[in-house]
Amino acid sequence: MAVSIDGARVLVTGANRGLGRVFAESLLARGAAVVYAGARDPAAEVSPEAVPIKLDITSPDDVAAAAARCADIDVLINNAGIMRLAPVLAAPDMDSARAEMDTNYFGTLRMCRAFAPVLAANGGGALVNVLSIVSWFANPQNSSYCASKSAAWALTNAARIELRRQGTLVTGVFAGVIDTEMGAAFAGLPKVSPQRVVDQALDGIEAGAEEVLCDERTRSVKAALPHDLTEIYPAHQARWDAAHPG
Repeated sequence: MAVSIDGARVLVTGANRGLGRVFAESLLARGAAVVYAGARDPAAEVSPEAVPIKLDITSPDDVAAAAARCADIDVLINNAGIMRLAPVLAAPDMDSARAEMDTNYFGTLRMCRAFAPVLAANGGGALVNVLSIVSWFANPQNSSYCASKSAAWALTNAARIELRRQGTLVTGVFAGVIDTEMGAAFAGLPKVSPQRVVDQALDGIEAGAEEVLCDERTRSVKAALPHDLTEIYPAHQARWDAAHPG
């Protein structure tokens, strides 16, 4: 179910900065007919050639309005997300976990539910969820975010099953630390450029790929899943213990 970008009409969430802005600009450069740039703040600056859309994916009203306004799209890119850098148990409360789950899982789910019939009406198209390397493991310093991305990974796989019959390509995009404002919190880790992630994601859509793994670290972690308890977690355990002696 390959989908061409040239001539496509696309909605990108979280399109005012970081990875989302690169998505919008790259889609236009590849010949997309229309790119709707969703942002929570209606005054946010988006790519000049994009069509700005007020869109907070945690707001049912915003999502419903976007589905009505963008009823012509054939590609949806669910890029919007938040990260609070909180552990699941040592955090002072559950506020960060709730906020991350509300945006990264429930917000993405809300977008998928609202736009699945739109994509069906327009011939199937593509639904793209921007996920993460931490969909597959829990970094204890950031584990509530990891949980939300694991949930979004499960959502992506389930949506693929439900939407296959209507001809919609469902693609999960996975990357390690991306060199954006969000990625700045991880100074000691290798970073992948947002342009590289976007290029691979758009190539994947055009090739009909159901998963796009954007860097070597991501590919290594996915390959290690059968042995994650022995290959992935000991190093994270050591870092946690060093940071929390006693």
